[in-house]
Amino acid sequence: MKNIWPPSPLIPGPEDRATERPPWLFSPQMMARFWRVCAGIFVLLTAGPPSSQTFSHLRFNLCRWCEATGPLCRDSVCFSNCSLSSFCTATEEICVAVWRKNNDTMTVHTMCHNPTLPLEGVDPELLLNFTTAECHMVPQPAEDGDLMVCGCDGEQECNDKLIFDKGANGFSKVHSKDVIPVVVVSLVPPVLVAIVAAVAFYFYRIRRPDKPGPPARPPWSTNHTTELYQAFDLPHGGLGDRGEGLRGPGAEGAESNGKVLSLNNGIMGHMTDRQGQLNDPLPIKLEVLVGKGRFAEVWRARLVQGEKAGVNTYETVAVKVFPSVEYVSWRNECSIISDPKLEHENVVRFLAADHRSLPGHALGKYWLVLAYHGLGNLQDFLTVNILGWEEMVAMAASIARGLAHLHSDTTPSGIPKVPIAHRDLKSSNIVVKNRRECALCDFGLALRLDLSLTVDDYANSGQVGTARYMAPEVLESRVNLEDLESFKQMDVYSMALVHWEMASRCLAIGEVKGYEPAFGSRVCEQPCVDSMRDLVLRDRGRPDIPSAWTQHRGMDVFCSTVTECWDHDPEARLTAHCVVERFNVLQAEEEQAEEEEEEEQEPRRGTDREEGGDRVKDSETPDGNQSPSISSAASSLQPLHMAQQDSKTSGSEVSHDSLLHTSSTM
Repeated sequence: MKNIWPPSPLIPGPEDRATERPPWLFSPQMMARFWRVCAGIFVLLTAGPPSSQTFSHLRFNLCRWCEATGPLCRDSVCFSNCSLSSFCTATEEICVAVWRKNNDTMTVHTMCHNPTLPLEGVDPELLLNFTTAECHMVPQPAEDGDLMVCGCDGEQECNDKLIFDKGANGFSKVHSKDVIPVVVVSLVPPVLVAIVAAVAFYFYRIRRPDKPGPPARPPWSTNHTTELYQAFDLPHGGLGDRGEGLRGPGAEGAESNGKVLSLNNGIMGHMTDRQGQLNDPLPIKLEVLVGKGRFAEVWRARLVQGEKAGVNTYETVAVKVFPSVEYVSWRNECSIISDPKLEHENVVRFLAADHRSLPGHALGKYWLVLAYHGLGNLQDFLTVNILGWEEMVAMAASIARGLAHLHSDTTPSGIPKVPIAHRDLKSSNIVVKNRRECALCDFGLALRLDLSLTVDDYANSGQVGTARYMAPEVLESRVNLEDLESFKQMDVYSMALVHWEMASRCLAIGEVKGYEPAFGSRVCEQPCVDSMRDLVLRDRGRPDIPSAWTQHRGMDVFCSTVTECWDHDPEARLTAHCVVERFNVLQAEEEQAEEEEEEEQEPRRGTDREEGGDRVKDSETPDGNQSPSISSAASSLQPLHMAQQDSKTSGSEVSHDSLLHTSSTM
């Protein structure tokens, strides 16, 4: 077989076999290749290790790269919250992070950047100094918000972790263990100064020389038997069926007034001194609880007057019982209502004051003994009764007269007195003496408008009263304390709401609905000051006066007076005296109209009598000899004539011809 393969220079052919060299000898080609390999190895060894910059983008310059992300911060370290990474394209580029804060928004911009090139908003020299493996934030000036920059090199994604020398908000770390003690120590001195100032001011207000001392405890006897303050074993139904429980032996006004007079002139005369303070304990037995307020309870009680034929005689009185914690309220009301200059027919009559305590107990209860009116308060009365026009005007005028007496600086007899502001006037603080007269009561929040008091004394009185009946300036806490008339204007506003409640239960308005307090269902049953502020101040809300109410001429004047009394501007409101004058004129006009109507009815009655006599004559025949049938017919005609006369009185008429026709038929 022929060898088709060319002879290899490394494998000796047949011709070389005779002259075969030893194995340690190489051919010239092998030697040449050997020297070339050795030269390459020598070159590599002399060139040194490979440059670190040649492969640095594969090992070190891997950076986070996001336009804007919201960082996650904790104490002084933030993470960029960037999920994208990228290799830098040049060996000179480093990892950079730009942190911005605008208002409450923080953003981070991460990227690769060549420090020799400018970066917007960053000092160029600062970029050349970023050679560490950690990214420490350095603040930079910025026109809008805060700006901080950091750069790093030598660690993968080193611009993900941002290190702040201060907190991430640009201030020192508040929660740092080193800062908290400093803050606490810094706050201690001002807190101590504030506490010392508050204590000093408190003792100054309590112990100032011009302030009167605390009231002395009443020097009344407290050695009473249990029977004197123990209630009868009667049902405490109180109001019963919506006011029926208020009725008693003094239900009618005349009887009630008579009993009060007998109390003042009889047993109360020798048991009380001029100031109403008791020299001896009152023989009073509580009977039925008729009312309960914020500060006290009201009981119907019996006062023993004496014995007649071995039987005790009683007088019905009202006892207002204050707990020991409400001593200030009891003292304030007692000091005001016991003033003899306050006596008025439209102010509830004060009888006596007393202090009762259980045996062995220093603290007890404080009593106010007042005149009892069995019809109860005006709110309960309006709930179960509808008023006539004359009744409503008379009751409204009596309320205005009572308030005018409080606001007046003189008594009806001209004796000077200190004006008083009620400050809690509402329908439940007015008692009904009879269906034409009312009286003001509950003076626990009343205020003496004494000229000797300062503005500070009035300011300490606070925002008091019932929120539903508070005037706009009271709700807004903008009462002019320098003008005493402002306190009177507050009472006038409250009185206007009471008059509206009375008008809503009057027959003169047409359709009378169930009783609702002022503002009705527009607020809850017990509204707070905030809800009333929104309704009265923000919405300028007032109780509705439908157009049907003003169809009645007198009711139109009444509603106009009410509207002027609850005006938003206190200076524009009517005074209580002006309201009394308007109601007096209204009552006078009504009385004059009634008199004119009676005068017009008198001639009509005379004419009716004459026509009745003529009809009787016409019914008789001219012939004196009448048949029995005709006489019986005439006698039977008499009842018909009487019926005809009655029908004329009621407004219906029967013609004379029809009467003759009836007579002829009979």
